[in-house]
Amino acid sequence: MADERPIVGRDAELAELSRLAASPDGRALLLRGEAGVGKSVLLDAAAVHATALGHRVVRAAGVEAETQLPFAGLHQLLYPLLPGAAGLDRVTRAAFDTVFGRTTGEAPSVMALGIAVLDLLALASGGVPLLVVVDDAHWFDPQSAEVGRFIARRLSAHAVRMAIGVREDIPSAWDAAGLPELAVPALEAAAAATLLDTHAPHLREAVRRQVLEQAQGNPLALLELPRALDEGTTRGAEPGELPLSRRLEHLYGDRIKTLAPGERAELLRAALDGVGTGASPSPADRARYRMSEVDGALAAGLLTPDAADGGRAGLVFRHPLVRSALLQSATPNERRAAHTALARLHRADIERHAAHLAAATVDPDEAVAVVLERAARSATARGGAASAVALLTRAAELSPGAAERSRRLGDAAYVAAQSALLDQAQELREASDRLVGTHQSPTAVITSAYAALYQDGDVRSAHRRVAAALESLPADTSEEIRTRLFNLLLAISLFSADPDLWSVTDTLVDVAATEPSTLLYRDAFGDVARRGAGARERVQDAFARLGEEQPWDVMRLGVAAYYLDALGDHRPLVRRVADREAGSGAVTNAMTLLQLVMLDQINSGAWEAAENTGKRGLELTAAHGYALFEHQYHGFLGLIAAWRGDTERATAALNRLDRWARPRGVGHLTQLAEAIGAATHLTAGDFEGAYAYASGLTAPGAFTPCSQQAVRTLLDLVESAVHTGRADQARAHALAARDQGLPAISPHLDFLTAAALAMTADDTGARAAFERAVAHPAGVEFPFELARVRLAQGMWLRRARERAAARTVFEEAVETFERLGAQPWARRARAELRAAGAAVGRAAESRADTLTAQERQIAELAASGLSNKEIGARLFLSPRTVGAHLYRVFPKLGISSRASLRDALAQAGHSVEGG
Repeated sequence: MADERPIVGRDAELAELSRLAASPDGRALLLRGEAGVGKSVLLDAAAVHATALGHRVVRAAGVEAETQLPFAGLHQLLYPLLPGAAGLDRVTRAAFDTVFGRTTGEAPSVMALGIAVLDLLALASGGVPLLVVVDDAHWFDPQSAEVGRFIARRLSAHAVRMAIGVREDIPSAWDAAGLPELAVPALEAAAAATLLDTHAPHLREAVRRQVLEQAQGNPLALLELPRALDEGTTRGAEPGELPLSRRLEHLYGDRIKTLAPGERAELLRAALDGVGTGASPSPADRARYRMSEVDGALAAGLLTPDAADGGRAGLVFRHPLVRSALLQSATPNERRAAHTALARLHRADIERHAAHLAAATVDPDEAVAVVLERAARSATARGGAASAVALLTRAAELSPGAAERSRRLGDAAYVAAQSALLDQAQELREASDRLVGTHQSPTAVITSAYAALYQDGDVRSAHRRVAAALESLPADTSEEIRTRLFNLLLAISLFSADPDLWSVTDTLVDVAATEPSTLLYRDAFGDVARRGAGARERVQDAFARLGEEQPWDVMRLGVAAYYLDALGDHRPLVRRVADREAGSGAVTNAMTLLQLVMLDQINSGAWEAAENTGKRGLELTAAHGYALFEHQYHGFLGLIAAWRGDTERATAALNRLDRWARPRGVGHLTQLAEAIGAATHLTAGDFEGAYAYASGLTAPGAFTPCSQQAVRTLLDLVESAVHTGRADQARAHALAARDQGLPAISPHLDFLTAAALAMTADDTGARAAFERAVAHPAGVEFPFELARVRLAQGMWLRRARERAAARTVFEEAVETFERLGAQPWARRARAELRAAGAAVGRAAESRADTLTAQERQIAELAASGLSNKEIGARLFLSPRTVGAHLYRVFPKLGISSRASLRDALAQAGHSVEGG
């Protein structure tokens, strides 16, 4: 509680807090200082000042005992406001109900939950401004801290201010919050003397000097040491031997020892249950241990009435160090007894119940281990995978038999690997193997293969180890272990893009896989052109059956959905789980989920958002040393740069990918590098170069087995072939897409096939083919590709002398290209637009006059329909030299492609062979 006497030596801090409370705009302020320095007193003062201004105040305090309970801190903070949630929409209310355990369902992402919290705060501050006070925020659980950081940075549009106190000696998520900070240092000598003299005016001078020397300006010590000295409770150790906060914990411990055993037990149960301190409330709707018959603790200054308890005579600890002292002074038996009582209290809350039950149990107990496993699944479904590792590890410790103990350690290792805790996963795996007397268990293979794949990109040896493990699995191996091995083998095979490795994988799947999900992932991750028919519907069914939301299940289904062009249907779920897991959850899965979010943003035309997601993913992968995903993000960012015409960035990404991936055999990434090359040259109008890259990915008229890029660059190959005079190859590839059955795999591939057929159709069928392509329902979901098809359609219409219709199509293409920031494409479309509306006359002639004699000759031959190879044979030039000349000709004539040459030259009065 706030002292009625003036606060000494804190004029600057109080002024800053007063400015915070009176600020016209919402903002947050982080108070940082050592234990006992007075942060809580300053926060109390801020609350009093805000109340005097007529503002509403809500308070919360972090509790060390709850740092592993997801969303415990957030619940405490929002509990006073939740009755007002009735004014929010149903989806927002459901977010709170899910994370606070009132209902089951999909846990919202950090972003979605943060926005819901902001909505609730905005509603609460609609009538009067709101001050949110968080003390001991360093003890907030990671999930609550993530949401707290999110909202603290976004208060400017609301009448909400936030004051947060953290200890400087305890690392926490708030350290990287980027919030304005107010340092709370020790008191200066004069202020320290004033505070001491005010509260202990009768000290002898020698004692006074001793207190000032030992307190070192710490207000709590200045208040407590005089009492300790008077009572003779100081210890014989030299003051400098222990940190000040530890000395004060000993001081409180001496007071605790004077209490009756029953009273100490009451306080210990409250401390282990996370009862608050000072004026900071404990959540009221959760069952909490309520202290009674603790008059001695009140008299000793260990407890104080809870000012936020609504008159129910609740008690809280005077300071967090009281709680620390209680925990340090308790014997193991006393702790276990307290945990047993708390486990009974929290029987309805699986995670809290399990945590206390585990702490209360000494000997192996299978029933307790089962409860801990259930709690671990609950934690992972709420974004607390890191907490699940601890729960599973404890479950293993309490398992009576070696086999079950090994299995649970293996499960903990698996979750640790999914949480980017590979070192911990390795330690858990080794412990698991020791129990069963082996060094080559399936768990060992899984853990080592994950490290080899994610950190080193070693697909060949990882594939060999996992395939060998599957071949030698005993018949009684659990289906869960078998499925994990298959899922890992499929991921390795996907990154290899190697038909030989896929052949081994396919054989193993056909012989030994029984899970429908394994068969689905094989068909989606591998040779999708030949196995993908019907798989999209299976993905949709699997998402519909997705029960308890384990992040790795969402991740794998999301990857399958992307390769089957069904990701847009599950966009909210994928984004929510990605955000949720990126903090303290299954971080490895979050890296992949963020890639899916980025790819979805690229496809849907949200390129700015895609770049931001890519940068976020890069930071995450670099922080954990996951080189495979780091290079993948560089590749996706390079693809955006290529389509936008940033040749330098695109080329750098291409080279980075190829240098790293090719020696390691990571074919999936080398093919991504080649796709970047095709995109870069297409964007630059160098269609010969684009064709070289695109045809390297897959030969015209065929689709390279087990290559995802072979299917996804369908339009690139056809377009570059058309513009380099390879009409036969272009048509063969379009027909191959149709005959291979790509339209049956997904609406997107149906649209691309229709576009390829239109671009390669003869004049009698082109009109209807283009109309079918641009009207395809899937086209609007892929705006960049649709704009490219419209550009090709407009060029055909202009050649057919339907210039008014061509202008309409070109204008739509220009608008899309400009919105995406694809400026080279926009310039090309604008050039075609000008050509479609320009009158024949001097302008065209003057453009043609800038051509050299050789450029004019090459342009005329190209306009007549000759390929670069045929032109080169006539003029004794290489096809690439011919292409380079044409690349310079196009801008001089104000056009962007070979197909426009005939009209441009005719306007300038030049003859065209064969025309």
